[in-house]
Amino acid sequence: MNSARDLLVALAQRYSFGDVGALAPAVLKDPETAALVTSVCEFGRLLLTLDAEDFTADVDPRAVPADLRRRASDCHMPQTPKEQPRGALESMRPAYALLLEVIEVRWARRELSAMIAAVHIAGEYLPLLAFEPALGHGGDPARWPEALNGPESRFGVIGDRACRHTKAEQSAAERTLRVAVEPGTGWRAYLDRQHSQVAGALATCAARCRNPCSALSWVPDLEDLTLRCRVALAFAQSPLVRFRHAAPVGHGFGVPSAEEVLDAWGRSRTALDKDPVGHRAMTDDGFPLPGLPSLISAVAGSPVVPGSLLADVSDHLVSLLRR
Repeated sequence: MNSARDLLVALAQRYSFGDVGALAPAVLKDPETAALVTSVCEFGRLLLTLDAEDFTADVDPRAVPADLRRRASDCHMPQTPKEQPRGALESMRPAYALLLEVIEVRWARRELSAMIAAVHIAGEYLPLLAFEPALGHGGDPARWPEALNGPESRFGVIGDRACRHTKAEQSAAERTLRVAVEPGTGWRAYLDRQHSQVAGALATCAARCRNPCSALSWVPDLEDLTLRCRVALAFAQSPLVRFRHAAPVGHGFGVPSAEEVLDAWGRSRTALDKDPVGHRAMTDDGFPLPGLPSLISAVAGSPVVPGSLLADVSDHLVSLLRR
C-alpha cells in the first residue's frame, strides 16, 4: 500500500464508510473533494445501517449521482402520509434487495450482530412482501383496501375475542386504519412502533385465523397467500431470527460466532422445509446463508435477489478518492 489515499480506497472497497468519512478531511488535500467524499460516506453509512428514515435526507446532489439517490429513495420510508414518492411503501422488493446486500456485506466483515439485526428486520416485514402481489403496493397505510375496515371485518376492532390478534396487534391494526390522516409526528411514531406489528397481524389473518371475517375478502387467491404467509411467520420464529435476542442488539451480551449462525440457519432451513414455499430455503443459491434469497423470493411470489446499491456507492466513492 503506497499512501494514505490507498488506505482510504481499501476501506471504501470494504464498505467502511464511517472510517473513510472520518479520515478523508485529514488525507485529501483538496477541501472540495474531501467534502464530496464525506457526503458520499454519510450516504453509504445510512444505507449500510438501514436508516430508512434518512436515506434521502440532506444528500448533496453534487456528491451522489441521481441514479444512486433514486435507488435509495426506492428503499426509503416516507415520513409523512402524503410524501411522494412512496418508496418502500410502494414496493418492499427494493428494500429487501438492500437487506440481502447488507446481510452479505455484514457476513463478509464478520459483523454478525449487525447481520442478525438485518435478518430480524427481514423477518418482521416479510408478511408485507407476501401481501404485495394482492395489495398492489408494499403495505401503505394510506392505501389499505376498503374491506379491511368493512362492516363485517374484525381487523382493528380492539377487544374482539373472536380475533386471533394479540392486544398489541389489535391496537396496531386499529391505528393503521386511521394513521393516514394523522400529522407527520403521528405517522412517524406509527412506522417506528407499530407497522411491523401490522405486518404480523395481516399474516395471522391469512395463515392462522380459525374464525375468518371479511377483512381479506378482497384477496384474489387466498390459498396461495395463506401458504406464503405461513412460511413468513415460521421464518420469524426460526432459530436464526431468534438469535436476535442473544446478541447485543437484543437482550443479552453474547455475540454468535459464524459457526453458530450457520448452524442456526441449518436448523431453520430444516424447520421451514415443510411445503413448496418453505422448501425453497434448501436451495443452494450461493448466498452466505444458502437459500435465504430463494426463500424470500418464494414468499414474495417474485424474484428478490441481493442488490448492488452498496457496491455501486463504494465504486463511486473509490472514483472520487482516485481523482
